Amino acid sequence: MRLNYPVVFPLNQITFVGEDDAQFFTEIHGRKFNALSQRYMLPADGDEVRRSELQHRMLQFLFDGKNYVGPMKEVLTPRKGHERCRILDLGTGGGFWAIDLADEFPEAEVIGVDLAPIQPRDVPENCTFELCDLDQWYLPYPTGHFDVVHARFMHTGIENFPRLLHEIARMLRPGGLVILIESDSEPIADGKTATELTRSGQPSGMRGWFALWEAYRKCLRDKGIDVAVPPELPNLVAATGDFDKIVSQEGNIPIGFWPKDPVALTIGQLAWLNYDIMLPALKPLFLSAGMREWEAKKLIEEAHQDLYYPLVRASTRLHIVHAFRKA
Repeated sequence: MRLNYPVVFPLNQITFVGEDDAQFFTEIHGRKFNALSQRYMLPADGDEVRRSELQHRMLQFLFDGKNYVGPMKEVLTPRKGHERCRILDLGTGGGFWAIDLADEFPEAEVIGVDLAPIQPRDVPENCTFELCDLDQWYLPYPTGHFDVVHARFMHTGIENFPRLLHEIARMLRPGGLVILIESDSEPIADGKTATELTRSGQPSGMRGWFALWEAYRKCLRDKGIDVAVPPELPNLVAATGDFDKIVSQEGNIPIGFWPKDPVALTIGQLAWLNYDIMLPALKPLFLSAGMREWEAKKLIEEAHQDLYYPLVRASTRLHIVHAFRKA
């Protein structure tokens, strides 16, 4: 069992997380948060670990039982005369993806990076977890060091996402693979986005749900987050000039129990559980943004009402990109 793992700070200082990890957490409006970043405002506690697992299982169903898109096995084929392959998982959350990859590729070295030590301590020998605030100009990892860099559900903690993409390119070896997955925060009802419904003058049928995500997007913008990153992901990757063979996909994720297809229904159920946990987790963000207690409570309760008793088919959209580092 591993009880220690390194912490990488912006100035490349290294320390270790032992059994007492209290210094890496802080409390905000009654919830436990990471102590490294004030920009990423979702909790770092048991509920968030559960939510991380739900997202992981949901994507496994979306990817037909796999943990990734793209030619992962080909990229991780051992090369004669080279060291062991290395995988970097940015924003690892509960560490589920990193652990699964370490099990699937036991000859590869897997490093998961996050803002808080919420990952298991008992992990495969080829898997380690590090703490680092990824919202910085330079990341403390060597150039050309990794064969695969994976990042998902993390743009809400990054002010300068194009810069992060340049850093990912720098850390990848030529021919290395990047996999990016980001969820759009614009709500969808009966297949139409909030923007489309506003333009057409149609009611959403989920007033509370749409109001909450509008407030959430405003909070992100106030923190310097570009909420347009997910739909622009392929263009942002191409704009770096560092990648080729860029493949972009969209995943339409049902929320709830309305799909008829068994796999889509399972995805919808997992998404529903994810949002059921996420809605109350947004309260500290709203309060920190200046919203009054009763306003935040009402906003979350009305969104929950739409989640529990939907009048329309809610969904969300995932933006998935994989590409190769230019040789």
